[in-house]
Amino acid sequence: MRVLVGVGGGIAAYKAAELVRALQKRGHDVQVVMTAAAIEFIQPLTFAALTGKKVITSLFSRDSATDTLSSAVEHIGVAQEHDVLLVAPATADILSKFAHGAADDFLTTVHLAFAGKVILAPAMNTVMWNHPAVQENLKVLATRGYSIVDPDEGWLACGTVGAGRLADPERIVEFLDSLHNKRRDLEGEQVLVTAGPTQEAIDPVRFISNRSSGKMGYAIANAAAQRGASVVLVSGPVAIPPPPNVELVSVHTAEEMRAAVMERLGAATIVIKNAAVADYHVSDIPKQKLKKTATRLSLELDPTPDILAELGQKKGDRLLIGFAAETDNLLDEARRKMTTKNCDMLVANQVNREGVGFEADRNEVDIVTRDGRVIHAGPADKSEIAERILDQVATLRLHLHASAPA
Repeated sequence: MRVLVGVGGGIAAYKAAELVRALQKRGHDVQVVMTAAAIEFIQPLTFAALTGKKVITSLFSRDSATDTLSSAVEHIGVAQEHDVLLVAPATADILSKFAHGAADDFLTTVHLAFAGKVILAPAMNTVMWNHPAVQENLKVLATRGYSIVDPDEGWLACGTVGAGRLADPERIVEFLDSLHNKRRDLEGEQVLVTAGPTQEAIDPVRFISNRSSGKMGYAIANAAAQRGASVVLVSGPVAIPPPPNVELVSVHTAEEMRAAVMERLGAATIVIKNAAVADYHVSDIPKQKLKKTATRLSLELDPTPDILAELGQKKGDRLLIGFAAETDNLLDEARRKMTTKNCDMLVANQVNREGVGFEADRNEVDIVTRDGRVIHAGPADKSEIAERILDQVATLRLHLHASAPA
């Protein structure tokens, strides 16, 4: 693959040399573009020696042999010649310029002319990484389909410890290769995914719900479709658009979700039960709005249907994947739930951790399998967690097919 590596101006720029070498070891053809700030940290000669190619540092670079300016449309040609634009380190400045369409140097200009896949590996101080402006720019870029390789946590150049260190070069290359060699390991599978919360009415204007945003379930549905599956997504009320190439079934209550799931269960070969279904509902909902008074209000709540347990009873030869959101005893609760609900795999996350889980864009989970394995994933973007979950699903499905009678 032809990879255009953009190097931003941060202390992590020196790691871009390791990244270039790692890309070459995987057989990729690499050319490097550097910002003016990047040259303050590492010299272009380093990348020229590694790649054997011209390192582009300016929109108006000169040909040393002829002392003439390069073509005024060089950024167009370079954009067309490469399959992937990989920026590492992607500084806060680069993220802002990419998000807002700036074109004030070669890297930002070639970015606007680039029609291929864009991968960004941010690196910066922890406080900068967590700044609302940086996070907002990341959301804008993710919405446009750019892939983000989240930074690692550890010692930073400023002497502090936290998130913001450039991801390990090998992890960046693995991520790039996984996108390029997108697996179609779920082709022929009918995947039923549930996502989001349910809303249980108290009166005509109020309801009981929870903090689930639906982002994890939507990421799983999107990743499954990209891996070749036919996907039905049964979703409670959320504020995010449905993934492409996925059949969306919108519901509100736990009973509605149960009915939608059971109606579509027959065709499903894999069921991934990610939705955060309310555990209780008001069985006798008043027809009029409850008036506020000075006295305490008591509600009588009845249990909602246990959809996962019912699916476990009707599982047959399907794969059934459950989720557990816990505040303590995570693995014990995950194993208990996997056994009692007859799941093939249980994905558990601790919801009282800041920055991951409910409402967040990132997650950190433990994937517990029937054979006793525990696979830890994250903290990472929910799209990356979805891929890790589906890796395990695909492996389980392969084993199930292999053990089926001929």
